[in-house]
Amino acid sequence: MKILIADDDREIVAALSVYLKNEGYEVQCAYDGESALSLLKETDFHLILLDVMMPKKDGIAVLSELRERNGNTPVIMLSAKGEDEDKIKGLNTGADDYLTKPFNPLELIARVKSQLRRYTTLGAAKNTEGVYRSGGLVLDEVRREVTVDGEPVRLTPVEFGILALLIKEAGRVFSISQIYESVWKEPAINPENTVAVHIRRIREKIEIDPKEPKYLKVVWGIGYKIEKFAAE
Repeated sequence: MKILIADDDREIVAALSVYLKNEGYEVQCAYDGESALSLLKETDFHLILLDVMMPKKDGIAVLSELRERNGNTPVIMLSAKGEDEDKIKGLNTGADDYLTKPFNPLELIARVKSQLRRYTTLGAAKNTEGVYRSGGLVLDEVRREVTVDGEPVRLTPVEFGILALLIKEAGRVFSISQIYESVWKEPAINPENTVAVHIRRIREKIEIDPKEPKYLKVVWGIGYKIEKFAAE
């Protein structure tokens, strides 16, 4: 599998390259935003490690351009900034995960494997669970497609995972911790902001009016659910 590391800190890039290559991944590197975008146009990567602060174009701008043309590739943001607002900005732009520097390389490798596992599993042809429907919202788990009233909706792997979890048991309320642990496959430690940002992004894509959602509902004090509609 191919991984792109985009970071202007050459020491970090070199260290991450060693760790990732030792795990058997093919690695390419970029040291500024424009170089990263050039590589993304030339090569189909399975995952991207993307620094927020880079010369020429920052990571948020790179991610924004990437998501405009490709809704699938997992992206893990890397940043020396640890404030919630920076994390939320990255997640809102389309990041699937976020790590604050300095971080343990072994934790990053674990997160890389988790994202790749989710990405390949959700896209695998062997997945035969079928098609799930709630009103005009349809999720095809085999083709990894989502449509609303027949119109295609592009979701990131994490967004697809959340929606799949909820629509498979439409009407059931899942707590934030249940959503996080089911989708991220790790213990839920202060997951509120992370889950809320992804829920907001999903609503923006599947709802006509995200402020008055038809499908993805909040149950105050408990969690979230996909509305269950009577069979037509």
